[in-house]
Amino acid sequence: MALLNKFNSKIKDDINTGFGSNAFNYGGRFLNKDGTPNIKKTGVNFLERFSRFHSMLSFSRTKFFLLILGFYITINLLFTFIYYAIGTQHLAGLIVHSETERFYEAFFFSTQTFTTVGYGRISPAGFFTSAIAAFEALIGLMSFALVTGLLYGRFSRPRAYLKFADNAIIAPYKNITGLMVRLAPFKNTMLTDAIAKLTIVLITEENGKLANKFFNLDLELLTVNALTLSWTLVHPITEESPLYSFKESDYTNLKGEIIVFIKAFDDMFSSTVVSRTSYIFEEVIYGARFIPMFHKDDANHITILDLKKISTFEKINLL
Repeated sequence: MALLNKFNSKIKDDINTGFGSNAFNYGGRFLNKDGTPNIKKTGVNFLERFSRFHSMLSFSRTKFFLLILGFYITINLLFTFIYYAIGTQHLAGLIVHSETERFYEAFFFSTQTFTTVGYGRISPAGFFTSAIAAFEALIGLMSFALVTGLLYGRFSRPRAYLKFADNAIIAPYKNITGLMVRLAPFKNTMLTDAIAKLTIVLITEENGKLANKFFNLDLELLTVNALTLSWTLVHPITEESPLYSFKESDYTNLKGEIIVFIKAFDDMFSSTVVSRTSYIFEEVIYGARFIPMFHKDDANHITILDLKKISTFEKINLL
């Protein structure tokens, strides 16, 4: 604890992080590895806690399409049971020999109505069946309009498309050591004017109480003009660094977190994109060096960026 207390007088902390300062009330890490806040909100009902539009845009591709498929099957099953309740004898052209055939014929009639395909072999007969079919067609048109908007939103939403190494490392840097974090773009996008910010949170003691203290970490390079290859963020561990007195055991015994913010400009969308991640002290490797992840091809005509190597490192001894 004495190691942490000296930061109060030595280094000015950052009070503009937006995270809580009371260590007792804060649970776990501040940011998840994917950059989302590690926060669960309560006090309102479940539906009010989530923006359905933002959630649908942020779902994984598999989860999104499974949700659409689940909705499609569920809504058609619902209308199938409604046609059953009215009576399938009101579906003209229905030719069945068993209840199973009756069910799936009614279900596929529902899918044809919902999608407004309407092959014509089966048609509604009677006012109630026709009214339900018309209402289902309206629901189908609205649903496809919403899905089209969501697909466009997911397709056109600008993202940073950055991969971060699984671990931060403490490596030799000039005549001292440095905290290093490696990242690289993994899509064929062009990111320019990239800006990086590293913030570290440490638990200090103030007036007998534990508090979260945030410190901005100076970087060797704050910006790069073009982010086309890998970029290793380097924080020189000088006497002005909060990590200056840290030994290898401190990263195991103390609780802390390194928060990484990246902001860049996407030429294709003419928009600013951001990406975040964090490393708790358990994810910091003391005495390591990143293995280079790009090289020239055999013909010396192009540079190859091997994204599989973004997290690879080798252990070394720090003197």
